[in-house]
Amino acid sequence: MAIMSCAGPQGPAQTPADALMDRLAGLVEEGKIMYGHQDDLMYGHSWKLEDDASEFVQSDVYAACGKYPAVYGMDLGGIELGWTHNLDKNDFDNMRAAAVAHHERGGVVTFSWHPRNPLTGGDSWDVTSDQVVASILPGGEKHEYFMTWLSNAADFMESIKTADGQAVPLVWRPWHEHTGSWFWWGQNLCTTEQYKALWQMTYDYMVKDRALTNLVWAYSPGAGGLDAALFEERYPGDEIVDMVGFDCYQYGDNASYVSDMKAALDITGKFAKDHGKLMAVTETGYEGVKDAKWWTSVLYEAVKDYPVSYVLTWRNACDQPTHFYAPYPGHESAEDFKAFAALEDIMFL
Repeated sequence: MAIMSCAGPQGPAQTPADALMDRLAGLVEEGKIMYGHQDDLMYGHSWKLEDDASEFVQSDVYAACGKYPAVYGMDLGGIELGWTHNLDKNDFDNMRAAAVAHHERGGVVTFSWHPRNPLTGGDSWDVTSDQVVASILPGGEKHEYFMTWLSNAADFMESIKTADGQAVPLVWRPWHEHTGSWFWWGQNLCTTEQYKALWQMTYDYMVKDRALTNLVWAYSPGAGGLDAALFEERYPGDEIVDMVGFDCYQYGDNASYVSDMKAALDITGKFAKDHGKLMAVTETGYEGVKDAKWWTSVLYEAVKDYPVSYVLTWRNACDQPTHFYAPYPGHESAEDFKAFAALEDIMFL
């Protein structure tokens, strides 16, 4: 897949985001797919990081296969209100330090955001009003209030720097799964124009007003009911998107999941090629991983023939015994996960 060059020899100095995009594009050209796991260094199936942690070495993925995931996902939910811990009870100071540690190991860091509902005071899943997006756009009753939320998010992402002050590049995935209607920015909660305006406002503030150069902007619809027209309908534009992907989970049998994945990959792959963008499976997984061979016979079979930069599986909750998406030592899929991690075209750290 051809990816647009980020900075030519005579062009402007390469930003941290440019460098990350070039690296990901190079790995795609080599046929590599990075494996990712949400909150991997924060907690696992039977453990949780202490708030005063100084090292970030514990990991269910590492314990299961002897390698860290190449991509490490976290969520900013709660940063908008100045919380010390995010919606999953992760200390933001730990999150910042873990992002740096993962970057210095050679990994890629990605952030999603489940902000509270600025109009109702509810959470991201509060869809009781279809006026939330309208209320935070310029001229809306909550616009100035919401801009303080964007400021808090930008402050945090700007603060993720190495000891020598270098900004850590981040794959930034705002306003995700918008093709569904379970978040207040979803399909039935705002118009196409309002959604695009929300994305543009977010981009303009963080890139133009705050001059953040470490963000790779990722657009990721949900895979449910996805077709080419729906994928493209609310696409904000090539100038403000660097990567396209989708979120797709397994809820039924293996064959249905593989079919759903390949359908979404076909749609996303064609769009990525046509628009010169990177491509990723931004969220996926099978809760409880109820198939001992799921990694090599299901997930790998779904993605192996596509130019995917990374595949991220969701989190292993420490307080919900059946809510996990990566194996841990002793799990029935752990041996197959080792085989998956050893595949030549699958990349761990």
